[in-house]
Amino acid sequence: MDRLSGMEAFAKAVETGSFSAAGEALGLSPQAVGKQVRLLEEHLGLRLIHRTTRRQSLTEAGRTLYERVRIILAEVEAVEAAAASSQAVPRGRIRVNAPVTFGAYDLARVLPAYLAAHRQVDVELTLSDRKVDLIEEGYEVVFRVGPPAESGLIARPLRPMDFSFCAAPSYLAARGAPRVPADLAQHECLGFAYMATGDQWRFVGPEGRQVAVEVSYRLLVNNGQALLTAAVSGLGLLVQPTALVRDAVAAGHLVTVLPAYRPVSRPMHLLYAPDRRITPKLRSFVDFALAHFA
Repeated sequence: MDRLSGMEAFAKAVETGSFSAAGEALGLSPQAVGKQVRLLEEHLGLRLIHRTTRRQSLTEAGRTLYERVRIILAEVEAVEAAAASSQAVPRGRIRVNAPVTFGAYDLARVLPAYLAAHRQVDVELTLSDRKVDLIEEGYEVVFRVGPPAESGLIARPLRPMDFSFCAAPSYLAARGAPRVPADLAQHECLGFAYMATGDQWRFVGPEGRQVAVEVSYRLLVNNGQALLTAAVSGLGLLVQPTALVRDAVAAGHLVTVLPAYRPVSRPMHLLYAPDRRITPKLRSFVDFALAHFA
């Protein structure tokens, strides 16, 4: 039997004075209330209510049990209220993964506003340029550069990631500036290990058509900041996210190369697992991310 239902029927019968009144309060028939009380009595092995055709009264055991039942039902109500509150208010820790440059230069810039708006949420942010497995590695949200794979995850489109083509003035003074993408074969290029296009750099030309050129790398690194340092020191040509090189360009440490040809931007998506009961903390983070980066 459902002992909580039996306790609720018993308590309501005591409080209202009859099975009929208890049934009206609970949305049950008097017979259903009587059955619930009887099953509770059988389960406990005690008579809780004296019943006659004209009146009902509590037994001594019923009076003792009624006070305990009231406490139990109040605790159950408190648990349900707490559960409802936790579902309504974002709370808890959310694990997020993002590409290094995007996470450090774009996402980290807006996270303080998210944390200020959601005081009961903690963010655990991991930055990595490798392709992480959201389910296997326990992330709730992943920012990913490139077209989404057929993974069964929900993919919300974000604004594309823009790239810049740069070099240090010292490198251009020593080697000269390329005039067209094909000239890159005679230049030192700095490679990013996680670049999806491998040894190809792709540009959009003056007429809007894509141009792909094969390059060879004098230096291949798996970290954009390290590549930026190498480029500023004059080691070679660099294609990296605009957010990473923006300050160096503004300071004159790097200059734009081939301004008529811009590197092809790459799509970005916000990924999370499908769930019919999405938690408030996940919903709050997804909405915030889309508001800033969609």
